[in-house]
Amino acid sequence: MICVEDWAEIRRLHRAEQMPIRAIARHLGISKNTVKRALASDRPPKYERPAKGSVVDAVEVQIRELLRETPTMPAMSAYGLLSPVVYRRTSPAVRPLRSPARWP
Repeated sequence: MICVEDWAEIRRLHRAEQMPIRAIARHLGISKNTVKRALASDRPPKYERPAKGSVVDAVEVQIRELLRETPTMPAMSAYGLLSPVVYRRTSPAVRPLRSPARWP
């Protein structure tokens, strides 16, 4: 995938410099098909990664339920009760589940 700067350079070379697609590809060291795609698109390329689930997703409902029952319990403690095997590895993923009663 080309970056935004390359996309802009391809369009500039083709439109302003009248450079052929083949010459642009050779000059930038990319495929002719990549040059053609860049010229055909009306906006710069955008990298999108598919969303992945979290390790916490499996027990999030139970954590929220525990926090509703005991609002002063830290989210990390609730997660530790439910899943002691992965407790240490996933602590940053649990922090957003903290009880609002504990944090002003």
